[in-house]
Amino acid sequence: MASYNSPEPPPVTSAKIVVAGGFGVGKTTFVGSISEIPPVNTEAWMTAASEPVDRLDPGIDKTTTTVAMDFGRRTVADDLVLYLFGTPGQARFWPMWDDLCRGAVGALVLVDTRRLDVSFAAVNYFEQDSNVPFVVCVNLFDGRLTHQLTDVRRALALDPNVPVISCDARDTGSVARALLTVVEHTMRRTGGRTPAHRPAVPVAGPRPAGPAPAAAGR
Repeated sequence: MASYNSPEPPPVTSAKIVVAGGFGVGKTTFVGSISEIPPVNTEAWMTAASEPVDRLDPGIDKTTTTVAMDFGRRTVADDLVLYLFGTPGQARFWPMWDDLCRGAVGALVLVDTRRLDVSFAAVNYFEQDSNVPFVVCVNLFDGRLTHQLTDVRRALALDPNVPVISCDARDTGSVARALLTVVEHTMRRTGGRTPAHRPAVPVAGPRPAGPAPAAAGR
């Protein structure tokens, strides 16, 4: 009786993606929307004692904050699994960013155009202190794009090679497309190789950004 060997399954590649950005831009929602496992998060209640450092504009409904990281996983193909690491947004947790970015193949910097300045430091970090390729993604709060992506690029003074996209962090399909953009950008930048992480700078984490000019820029 003839025997048939079943084909070998393709080797599975795992890739680490960092989801970064300022305080309250939607990173926890982004990771939770796409993760195929219950997302791991380190949310803590915001209290009156934290108001001087965890400030949000009036009208923004947020009662908890990430104090370490968010973690999720998503299988995007038979041979590719993405592991998602969301960074904490507050300045006091920036020293963790070097560790969270170590081994990452790409990053997505989430921004809120109502408070673009809170993501300046995240953009600066990936431009100045890391070799990890990154994409800037405008989170569509209320499902609306209130500023053209070209205007966002100009306001953030981004390098022309940095993609600027938009997504709704609440929508699984929208988040999936954003992550695929990160993977494709990484492959273009590295030729399919995992980029080496730049050694940690003496002061770890994003560099604080100075006041932005009234028109644009960081």
